[in-house]
Amino acid sequence: MGRLALILVLGAVILIALMLLSTIYGTTHIPVGEALRAVSLGLGMSEGEVSPLHRIVFDLRLPRALFAAVIGAGLGVVGVVLQTTTRNDLADPFLFGLSSGAAAGAVFVITVTGDVLGIWTLPLAAFSGGLVASAIVLALVHGLRTSAPEKLILAGLAVSFLFAALTNYLIFAGDSRAAHTVIFWMLGGLGLARWETFPLVAAGCALILGYALYRARWLDALLTGDLTAATLGVPVQALRFSMFFVAALATAGFVSVAGVIGFVGLMVPHIARGLVGPLHRVLLPTAALVGAILLTGSDILSRLLLAPQELPVGIVTTSIGSAFVFLLLLRSGRRGA
Repeated sequence: MGRLALILVLGAVILIALMLLSTIYGTTHIPVGEALRAVSLGLGMSEGEVSPLHRIVFDLRLPRALFAAVIGAGLGVVGVVLQTTTRNDLADPFLFGLSSGAAAGAVFVITVTGDVLGIWTLPLAAFSGGLVASAIVLALVHGLRTSAPEKLILAGLAVSFLFAALTNYLIFAGDSRAAHTVIFWMLGGLGLARWETFPLVAAGCALILGYALYRARWLDALLTGDLTAATLGVPVQALRFSMFFVAALATAGFVSVAGVIGFVGLMVPHIARGLVGPLHRVLLPTAALVGAILLTGSDILSRLLLAPQELPVGIVTTSIGSAFVFLLLLRSGRRGA
């Protein structure tokens, strides 16, 4: 068995085990057999009486486990794409204003308008905010008539600060009773995981993974530098814009239902490269699997640390991510020495 196949098989086993643990663990402990029976009943694969216990598993815990896996996979792939196209090892989905725009849209709904469109109000508002932020970044870069990575990063930071200021203003000026909801959402959480909004995150993950795999050879060429990639026939500027746009669409979808979950897109590409190397045909699926494992495991930790109270999962991923960055700095410092 090849190295990639072995990594994918082992990763899949770990992910399935974590998803099963996520499904059975909670305020109410549910045996494995009952959890599997609830899933079977929910999918219509068996018949029987549907109890409240089964509803907890199929309507609450199973969607949450799937959301964690899919969003983690998507953020991992987005991180790979952004780090390759910007040639910045610290690039992640939240460096470019994508999360700040989505957060501003969600906070506007929470503090000002309320759920005017029902369950879809918050996801649609956050999705729209993320798209507006990405559109401003792309417009800034287009106005500069360049796709240089450093210009893209600076434009993203400027937009991120702008929307962060707008978000803070809305929190300060809005209904104080909504402050807890706003803070929990901005720190990331999977409490809004429902079957109704699952197609949104699944489409985002499929979009970024599918497009990145389609352009895997061009992404490999970018690793050699813009000039070399251009001599190999890669339209560098168009590729950078299209990759950023697709990453923005996917990230907006993720943030719209899970809030701001930081550092997943930063850590995962480094872990995946250490496992399979830098070539994107194998790096992308590996990053997706690592991201799914990381966020699923972090979500379980978020429910364990302060049980029965739930900790925002973004706090867990940020804590792990900060330690990861410290390790990167120490490692690079030793190499430099």
